[in-house]
Amino acid sequence: MLGSLLGDTIREQAGQLVFDQVEHIRSLAKQARNSGDWQPLLSVMGDLSDDELIPIARAFGAFLNYANIAEQHHRVRRRRDYQRKPDIAAQIGSLDELLPRLIAQGIDPDAIAQCLANMRIELVLTAHPTEVTRRTLRHKYSDIAAILADLDHTDLTPDERTGQLARLKRRIIAAWHSDEIRHTRPTPVDEAKWGFTTIERTIWDALPAFMRELDSALYAHTGQHLPLSSAPIRFASWMGGDRDGNPNVTAEVTERVLLLARWEAAELFWQDVNALRADLSMKPCSAELRDAVGEHPEPYRQLLRQVRQRLANTRDWAEACLAGDSPTEDYPKPIYRNDEELLAPLQMLHRSLLECGMREIADGSLLDCLRRVACFGLTLQKLDIRQEADRHTDTINAITEHLKLGSYADWDETKKQQFLLAELQNPRPLIADDLPADEEVQEVLSTFRLLARQPECALGAYIISMATEPSDVLAVRLLQKACGSRTPQRIVPLFETLNDLRGAADAIQALLNVAWYRQDINGHQEVMIGYSDSAKDAGFITAAWALYQAQEQLTEICRQHAVELTLFHGRGGSVSRGGGPAHAALLSLPPGSINGSVRVTEQGEVIDFKFGLPGIARRNLELYAAATLEATLSPPAPPQPAWREMMTQLSEQAVQAYHGIVRGNQHFVPYFQQATPAEELGRLALGSRPAKRRADGGIESLRAIPWVFAWTQMRLMLPAWLGTGEALANALNNGQTAQLQEMTGQWTFFRMLMDMQEMVLAKADHSIAAYYEARLVDDEQLQQLGMTLRDQLSQASTAIETITGHALLADIPVLRRSIDVRNPYVDPLHITQVEVMRRLRQHSEQPRPLLEYALQVAITGIAAGLRNTG
Repeated sequence: MLGSLLGDTIREQAGQLVFDQVEHIRSLAKQARNSGDWQPLLSVMGDLSDDELIPIARAFGAFLNYANIAEQHHRVRRRRDYQRKPDIAAQIGSLDELLPRLIAQGIDPDAIAQCLANMRIELVLTAHPTEVTRRTLRHKYSDIAAILADLDHTDLTPDERTGQLARLKRRIIAAWHSDEIRHTRPTPVDEAKWGFTTIERTIWDALPAFMRELDSALYAHTGQHLPLSSAPIRFASWMGGDRDGNPNVTAEVTERVLLLARWEAAELFWQDVNALRADLSMKPCSAELRDAVGEHPEPYRQLLRQVRQRLANTRDWAEACLAGDSPTEDYPKPIYRNDEELLAPLQMLHRSLLECGMREIADGSLLDCLRRVACFGLTLQKLDIRQEADRHTDTINAITEHLKLGSYADWDETKKQQFLLAELQNPRPLIADDLPADEEVQEVLSTFRLLARQPECALGAYIISMATEPSDVLAVRLLQKACGSRTPQRIVPLFETLNDLRGAADAIQALLNVAWYRQDINGHQEVMIGYSDSAKDAGFITAAWALYQAQEQLTEICRQHAVELTLFHGRGGSVSRGGGPAHAALLSLPPGSINGSVRVTEQGEVIDFKFGLPGIARRNLELYAAATLEATLSPPAPPQPAWREMMTQLSEQAVQAYHGIVRGNQHFVPYFQQATPAEELGRLALGSRPAKRRADGGIESLRAIPWVFAWTQMRLMLPAWLGTGEALANALNNGQTAQLQEMTGQWTFFRMLMDMQEMVLAKADHSIAAYYEARLVDDEQLQQLGMTLRDQLSQASTAIETITGHALLADIPVLRRSIDVRNPYVDPLHITQVEVMRRLRQHSEQPRPLLEYALQVAITGIAAGLRNTG
């Protein structure tokens, strides 16, 4: 239906000629897929002028976006269908499927209730540049999804159905005439606002709805309810706090984002409380409430009026701060400074309603508001801060040199620790007023001083990238103290390269051996592990095994020290960056590594995919809760020794093959630069961070996101399988097929790896990759490398099919069909992209605005078609 309406729109708005061109190209693309003869399609598209390429690319990109909307809407319908027919079969991953299974395994219902009550899952929204859809179009797409839901109602009158279809057509016409391309790069503040919009648009309502479903399932199977204070899932953010390699994130930016979050939360709670005043008009109340409001005829409304006014004051205070005024401690009106101040009156109302026999009312919209306070609080989402370890070293070094103590940066680890621990226990000020500091050092100090002024509820973790030694953590702790922090953020070292992961256990062991630090953390340590850079550094399967082993070792070390460990998984959207179904991913982690507590990043286009529609958002919240519960109470068995040996064998062979190409082949970098749109991706205004950590760096300094994005655009998908395919093929050739199949069938971790390999290989396309090379790569030696890479792609596909015993995705026909349906619509975009890149490169010295625009449309369209692209 959406495709038909899009066709009508193109004919009416762009003209019959454009419509006929689109239909002709669509027909040729389908024929090419069926026959393997691409020449008619290539011939027609090669003859298109610069200005003709744009509407063609826009048409196919629009169809792919509407295909995504239709598929997501169907996922919501399917979930509702399961919920309407619970007696037939519960949906896999649902609580109604999991809870009876856990009880049947002999797990005490009280243990289930306690685990859910104390569970802490934190989803950390990050603004990595994979979300290519503009916010204005996202709103239109949300409207389209809502209209589809309305059209599903079986009681619509003919006039009502006609009216909904007219609304749908209007949205599609409006989207056609809207610019899908960002022309200016978003600022970190823009990215933070995008995150707030995601919460406001869907998660704000989805969270309490999910909590109702969770509480209902828990009561049905255990007879117990969740406590009012329970918040099994919370949200945090990196938007405006992640300064690793991003000079655009300054202390001033972070302060603005924190204030915007306070404003947004106060506004949303004001709306909630205003609606509650309409609901709670009753007179009977408890003595406690009567004492609080006096002899008022409507006691609930009277208390809520006070709450509403204080929220308005809080909102006004944040607005004044954003405007440049600084009324902090001496603000003349009462404002909310912490979550407990807002919770107290709402909890009083709830107690009063229960005492007066009005449980149904107490557990209505008031309960939803209480759940939101527990989840979001007055800061909406806790803000994480991330900074490189070297920046802290430079700052401490500036201090020691000013104090004539020598160069901290040149000291060995023992001397660094001695200094840091001594200063941590020294009451005198460390930083002199006349400290000479360059711009970078001053920025670090400004950030710590800003953080020291924030309420504890506003801040999440302080993450240190490239942390390798205990001094990296102690340095941050000292800067927190020196800058006046009374409730310092927890400090989280991040291990993300292969060597860092292999050294993570030793680093945390050394850190926990520091008696002062062990006492300071109060029995809890958080560690972040990075999937993106480790996979870019070592290849998919080698990184996956290093991550698995690091988690095992970290879990055991923390157990030995009686320290509770929370692992923070820095996962991306693509397979090679740890992407994939979160439910299966959590269940594939080492036993004991999830103990009711986990943090996970949600990045880029994945945020909209998982939380863009209310029904999808509730389903994904359920999947996270169910997986965390199962992994905590019924973890998988540890792998057999023979499986470990096989993984070590695969890992060693895979990284050798991966490095042999990426680092050892002199033609690889030129091939990457010519055959992929790596350089052209820089033209897209995707995110606030530079594509490279260092402007003069090569492949090694390229961020993992554009690295993956570029290979995905030309369908080689190289980061996800290079090295892995060769290692699996070697094992098969050595007669180890049965063992690989046993591991796939019995080890959740290995099955997850194989599933992800299968999915990404199904999205790879030998012919498309060869076309990019044929049109864009002239050098014969580079072409030879391309042929080698495509042979290895075929080798990887054959290996997976041998292990699984079937063709790619033959056992997941829905996903197979989704890819097959998309291909004829993505193919013209690939051809457009190649044609535009070729023309731009031939005339690189001349501005070609039409081609630049067509290129951007093609890139965004391909990203929409392939979904988990970066």
